[in-house]
Amino acid sequence: MTKQQGQNRQKQAWRDSKGKRTESGRQGQRGDNRNEPQIAGLPVAKNDEVLIDIIGMNHDGEGVGRAEGYTLFVQGALPGEKVRVKVLKTKKQYGYAKLLDVLEASPDRVAAPCPIYDRCGGCQLQHWSYAGQLAWKRQHVVDALERIGKLHVAGEPRPAAGAAGEAGAAEGAEAAGRGPGIKVLPTLGMAEPWRYRNKAQVPVGVTDGALVGGFYARGSHRIVDMETCLIQHEHNDDVVGRVKAIARDLGVTAYDEETGRGLLRHVVVKKAFRTGEMMLVLVTNGRDIPHADAWIGLIREQIPHVVSICQNVNTKQTNVIFGDETRVLWGRDVIYDYIGDVQFAISARSFYQVNPVQTEVLYGKTVEYAGLTGHETVIDAYCGIGTISLFLAQHADRVYGVEIVKEAIEDARANAELNGMKHVTFEVGASEDVIPRWKEQGIEADVIVVDPPRKGCDPRLLETILEMKPERVVYVSCNPSTLARDLRILEDGGYRTVEVQPVDMFPHTVHVESVALLVRDVTAY
Repeated sequence: MTKQQGQNRQKQAWRDSKGKRTESGRQGQRGDNRNEPQIAGLPVAKNDEVLIDIIGMNHDGEGVGRAEGYTLFVQGALPGEKVRVKVLKTKKQYGYAKLLDVLEASPDRVAAPCPIYDRCGGCQLQHWSYAGQLAWKRQHVVDALERIGKLHVAGEPRPAAGAAGEAGAAEGAEAAGRGPGIKVLPTLGMAEPWRYRNKAQVPVGVTDGALVGGFYARGSHRIVDMETCLIQHEHNDDVVGRVKAIARDLGVTAYDEETGRGLLRHVVVKKAFRTGEMMLVLVTNGRDIPHADAWIGLIREQIPHVVSICQNVNTKQTNVIFGDETRVLWGRDVIYDYIGDVQFAISARSFYQVNPVQTEVLYGKTVEYAGLTGHETVIDAYCGIGTISLFLAQHADRVYGVEIVKEAIEDARANAELNGMKHVTFEVGASEDVIPRWKEQGIEADVIVVDPPRKGCDPRLLETILEMKPERVVYVSCNPSTLARDLRILEDGGYRTVEVQPVDMFPHTVHVESVALLVRDVTAY
């Protein structure tokens, strides 16, 4: 792979996953194994009905149970429950089963309030009490740190050396690490964990000849028509519903993934919680919009909160939502919102955290861990449109942000200017290339903050951090697995992970953000 190909891949990863975030609800199809030969020697076979105890939950939100030692994943089952299931698919090491009956329910089981929860793939945990969700998310982080990072968490039992032979003893010694262990705090949740999303990305399609828009059914690309989503702001629901009604009235065709025909692909709505402004983006399979003036007129008449109506053109047969061309049909090209005291301009394709309430919590913890007194120089790797950079800049002497996506850096510079922050510098490029160049120019970082996509930090960036030797590293993560992997590398390079704070940015889903504080261990040099 050439360097340019690698950078292009990084750019696409940022656009598709920096949002951390699996927002469409699409999941890979499990399929079935009706034409596959049965695996000999397993204690269960397809279509068997068995009773199992659920002993845990995997990262997809499926209950984990065992039938005579064989692992089964069961959608809708909760830890601590005894359930009756029907085996759907078997593999050599594990299989999948359908929940038939809950014989002994968890005390944390609740009735999911969403009427389409059993069909929609957007949420996975509505049947679990919110307290139960928060506890599991912390444990999910703990398990990743110990299992993947081989790191010792304070308050958790250390692996018993010798209990599993020489390999177990060696692993136990490695996990013991230095010091008393990492403090993993209780997950910071929301007082009101509903209606928190400021952005809706709704796929549009055809069902029984009619235009529908909603979310993908779990494990498929079949669209479940949706009028209300309980994790979306109410105004987003209202705009999506009105746009669908207007499209039907005007005879606008919906895009068909199979044939590549039809006009309207997605309805994207952005809501600024603080200012109340809204942006509507119509993603279309072609540039021409029939009855465009009538459509814009009806939207303006029916939805006064909308101050920006944009069109994004995407003619490719792809699952990626946005195409390369975006134009303003009416109003402004941005809406404005705040995180704390920092103002941001949000364009049609800007990445902006979807939960503004918890974003302020997340960034507040980042500033706390950075330990800023007003005299520090901070580098923000993976800075995006500058959200964390500008938040940090309120408390630092100098902030440098780097991001591989040119459009994001343009937004970051505009946001710095919007807030009159002249002590912030942004540069386009890969962090592992730009930061060493800054070092050659005499720029020494007291703190480096990283907020990578789900795949975690580039190995060369981790090497760069170890060479720069900042006093502190603050790691903001959307994926406990890659967080644990990268912390292990930094610990081996002379850092000590002091504390990890899980933050619930996406209630009722399996996703959890974390902020980790690492300090340089001078005894390691």
